[in-house]
Formats: sequence, structure tokens, C-alpha cells
Amino acid sequence: MGKTVTLGEIMLRLSPEGFDRLFQNEKLVATFGGAEANVAVSLANYGEQVSFVTKVPENVIGQAAINKLRSFGVDTSSIARGGERLGIYYMEKGAAQRGSVCIYDRAGSAFQKSDMSDYNWDDIFDNADWFHFTGITPALGDNVLKICKEACIEAKKRNIKVSCDINYRSKLWSRDKAKSVMTELCKYIDVCIANEEDAKNVFGIEPDNNDVYSGKINKDGYQYVAIELKKRFDFEYVAITLRTSHSASVNDWMCMLYDGDRCCYSKNYHIDYIVDRVGGGDSFGAGLIYSLHNGYDAQTAVEFAAAASVLKHSINGDFNLVTVAEVERLTKGDGSGRVQR
Repeated sequence: MGKTVTLGEIMLRLSPEGFDRLFQNEKLVATFGGAEANVAVSLANYGEQVSFVTKVPENVIGQAAINKLRSFGVDTSSIARGGERLGIYYMEKGAAQRGSVCIYDRAGSAFQKSDMSDYNWDDIFDNADWFHFTGITPALGDNVLKICKEACIEAKKRNIKVSCDINYRSKLWSRDKAKSVMTELCKYIDVCIANEEDAKNVFGIEPDNNDVYSGKINKDGYQYVAIELKKRFDFEYVAITLRTSHSASVNDWMCMLYDGDRCCYSKNYHIDYIVDRVGGGDSFGAGLIYSLHNGYDAQTAVEFAAAASVLKHSINGDFNLVTVAEVERLTKGDGSGRVQR
């Protein structure tokens, strides 16, 4: 089995302690995160070979980001150095009826200003058989879009499976631009991952009788969404995460995987205390990549990926710090939270 390569931006994450509001006091906790980096860390924790590709400034902050990835066993040898700064995002975790707030400060970051000469795809894709990116990456600018497209082209030349989490971010680009760009990139994608809103926001595909803001999720309607995505882009798999938000602290979580023949649903999990939901989708994506990479059937794969994501909701920070054994314990029904002795 070869390695997985992920491409994206790692950022400095600054958050108040606990559930405090931004600048409610004088403390901000500094960690690192970013969609594709989160996937890489999860895969490394599962024992997979994984390489993360980005560009960071050649200073103590960039080195700290690399050191953090290395501490989990992520291969950082293809990370380019240079540029002025590492992107930052401020994360205020919501609670009860107060939603979380994410503020980006990433304009002009080393990765955003990188160009194709920073990346040698022959070296990057050596011994690789899976490539993953998200819709956040091409949203960062036309130059990054070119890098992302080049990576997809080079991956397909080498028969490397390509997965993408659509991950629409309204703060980064418009729906029209996202539709135009992602429609082109979907030509290279084998495994499409989306949440309950991405297909609507990017491709205009949505189920009837659905309102995510009032907590009304038409589960069966997402079979239509998955089938339409498959028809339009000929994906091998379409995965959709279905989050019912009762509040910032209480969610229901279910996931679906369509393999072209049937739609497989995971268990529906009731998460009654969310510690940190950021990275929940990334942990699902990593769980799905791990499962499919290891030959799991569709039902087993979606159960593993959903359980991995549920566990992430109990962990502070972007990274999902769980093992395969812990995920499998939950898939087998042990969600009691009892002390493991």
C-alpha cells in the first residue's frame, strides 16, 4: 500500500480558553490546524503513511508548524519554505444557542502566494496511491487553483486515486466562482465528500423539505443529492455528512456513502456535549480515506468514518487525536464513555 498525499494550508489557530469569547480576557491559546493538515494527522494516527504538502515561512512559526506535524508522524519533506507569514485564524467556540465564530487572517500567507515552481510532483507523488485536497485550497486564489489543478492532473497521470471534500467557505469565494472552479476540478475526483449544504451552495443540488437551520434534515432526500452528483461527475463514491444542529453544544450526526449501487447510512449519533466541532468534517474524510484505502466495504467504511468524526467532537483543537482501536470500539456500540482500565 502506498502513501496518501494531502495539499493545503496549515494555519496558526488562536482561540480563547474554554468557551470564552474572543478577547474576553488576555489569553489566546496557540495551536495549528487546517483542513488537509487535519486529515494528514488523523491518517498518521491510524498508522498510515501520509505526506502533507504546503508552503510555510522560513521562520520560527513556520518551523513550529512543521515540528507539530512531525510529532504525529506526518511526512513534511515536501513542504516548501519561504514567503512572509503563516496564515492565522481566530476560533471562538460556541456554546448553547451561541454559534462558533471563525475569523481568517490569511491574506498574503506563504501558501497563498506560492507558485507551481515550489512543488515537484515527481518527488511528491513518489510511492503515492491517494491524493486529497479540499475546496478551501483552490478558493485561496487563482495561483493556488493552478497548483491544485496541476496536482490533480499529475495524480491522474500516475493512476492515483483523488478525493476532495467540497468544503464551501462563503468567506473565501462566491457560489458562482466555487461552482465554476469545482466543476472543472471534479473531472479528476474519484471520491467526493460534502456536508449537508455543500451540494446546494456549489452545484445547486438539494433535497426537498430540508432546512438545516431549523434542524430539519431530510435524510432520504440526500440519496437524490448523491445520485445526482454521481450522474453529473461520474464519481466512484459520494459521501455526505448530515449534521442536525439543535444548538452549538448538541448535535445529531449521521453520514452516508453512495457507491454507485446503494446508499449506506451510518448510525445516527446524538452528541450531547460538543467540546470542539472544528475538524469534524476533516476527521470524517480521514476516516473514509483510511477505510477505503484498506479495502473496507461501503457500509463498514461509512461506519468507521462517522465514528471517527463523532470522537473528534470531544477533542480540543483541529486535530483528531484518536486511534483505530478507539474508533472501532465506538463502531461496535461502546459509546458509554466509561473509564478504560
